[in-house]
Amino acid sequence: MELVKQAYLKGERALFKSHDLKVEDSIFADGESPLKESDHIDISGSIFKWKYPLWYCNHINVENSTLLETARSGIWYTHHINIKDSVIDAPKTFRRGTHISLENVNMVNAQETLWKCSDINLYNVVAKGDYFGMNSENIEIDGLNLSGNYCFDGGKNIIVRNSKLVSKDAFWNCENVTVYDSVIIGEYLAWNTKNITFVNCTIESLQGLCYIEGLKMVNCKLIN
Repeated sequence: MELVKQAYLKGERALFKSHDLKVEDSIFADGESPLKESDHIDISGSIFKWKYPLWYCNHINVENSTLLETARSGIWYTHHINIKDSVIDAPKTFRRGTHISLENVNMVNAQETLWKCSDINLYNVVAKGDYFGMNSENIEIDGLNLSGNYCFDGGKNIIVRNSKLVSKDAFWNCENVTVYDSVIIGEYLAWNTKNITFVNCTIESLQGLCYIEGLKMVNCKLIN
């Protein structure tokens, strides 16, 4: 793989359509879409400062890196991307992507994040923002701490483990959801949803669990 190290990259599409590239300890400064249409890229220790850094990409690995707030709408139409030990401080990240894996990721500003995506794995993720995971499907989660309303609206085929969701209107209009060993706090939980199961969960919801077809609760606590 070609190596780009300690580079200061600026200008629109700085590394456009790159392939088989390793980027280390570099800064993507002002300039839109620096890695648009790239594939097989390994990124570590780097900072993204501007919009649309990873659009229409394939087979991307990111470690120990940061997307600043200005790197908004950062990863759209991208497939097979793994992000680990990183901070995403930008809204509207991930749109219409597939095969997305996040591990030890802090999403400081997760407003409208993970929309219309599929085949998602989240492990030890912290996120803050409304409308997280809207209309996405085939999601497996282990260790999500989320603060933000309306999460997973319209989602399908979702498994959640060992998580805490502080979210009004969580799991609305969903299909096939199973939640294990988790805490959910928020009004109007799971309205208009089909096939949702809670196992060993603690739920605080003033007017939750209405208009559901196929509700199952096993060893749960409804504390309000």
